[in-house]
Amino acid sequence: MTVTQTSQSTQTNQSSVDITPGAWNIDASHTLVEFTARHLMVTKVRGRFSAVTGSITIAEDPFDSHVEAVIETASVSTGDDKRDAHLKSADFFNVEQYPEIKFASTAVRPAGNERYEVDGELTILDVTRPVTLELEYLGTFADPWGGTRAGFSATTEISRKDWGLEWNVALESGGLLVSDKVRINLEVQATQA
Repeated sequence: MTVTQTSQSTQTNQSSVDITPGAWNIDASHTLVEFTARHLMVTKVRGRFSAVTGSITIAEDPFDSHVEAVIETASVSTGDDKRDAHLKSADFFNVEQYPEIKFASTAVRPAGNERYEVDGELTILDVTRPVTLELEYLGTFADPWGGTRAGFSATTEISRKDWGLEWNVALESGGLLVSDKVRINLEVQATQA
């Protein structure tokens, strides 16, 4: 299907979207939810969440589509057991009290060349704030088992303090142990329901 949307400035954004309308389920085993923060102000440390579920509803007009996702905070992993335990503690995700991170989209806008902006509400530690994902639609394909799959990549950057993730240590040389800005990267594979 081809969707054409004209802005008030009379520019036309045309996007060819070859995804079947209807329900799609996020395939957790082929989906990556990753975050990156700076440590000691210089190096980047990456982590990921391995337990994610969600659904995507593709509307007849793709710009009316909707996505919802839930991440289990206890599934966080950075490759270091001590750091993972700290991230699971009350200093960060407090997984005992807040077992889930949630995202629900509120709007989809074209950004050109199979790229879109997806506005939504992100909930961490029971704090809900708006975010915008920069999304790239990677296409659909038939899998070897008779199903249909779709791929998406998305990124955003957040200030973790906006969600109450405020733990830090001031460095004698200036700066902080862990950056406030956190980059979120998503590689999502979805299966047609």
